[in-house]
Amino acid sequence: MSNLRTNFAIVAATFFGSGKFPFASGTAGSIAALPVIWLIHTSLGPSAVVAFAVILFFIGIWASNIYIEVSGDKDPGPVVIDEVVGQAIAISFLPIGLVEYGVAFVLFRIFDITKIWPANWAEQRLPGGLGVMLDDVVAGLYAGVVSLIILRVIL
Repeated sequence: MSNLRTNFAIVAATFFGSGKFPFASGTAGSIAALPVIWLIHTSLGPSAVVAFAVILFFIGIWASNIYIEVSGDKDPGPVVIDEVVGQAIAISFLPIGLVEYGVAFVLFRIFDITKIWPANWAEQRLPGGLGVMLDDVVAGLYAGVVSLIILRVIL
């Protein structure tokens, strides 16, 4: 495996190094994703946020597999591209706004940490990068739907 390919995979998997934050790397990755998602959302709309999530999902499978191979860890903490994808999915359900982003962020972190079925199944049963990525997709879907319900009831 070439060094350039490995280095690119590590940068992608850690979302430009945000996953190397010394604690709560998943939260750090989710926070790092917010300005990127905001930029895409405000300039190109929610469909572009979904497209961003889909593209990163496939890059994430590839990059996570390489990171797993290099590190020897089945679900390495520094890999946060999965959090970026999940956060983007959650936000794609919502209108642009600080409150909306805040609600989606908090709910995504809760669903990502608790791993409600089928997220826990995906994490435990699917191999490599696919398992790493798919549990956060589920958490993002849950967070998006619940965020939408909460915001419709409150606002």
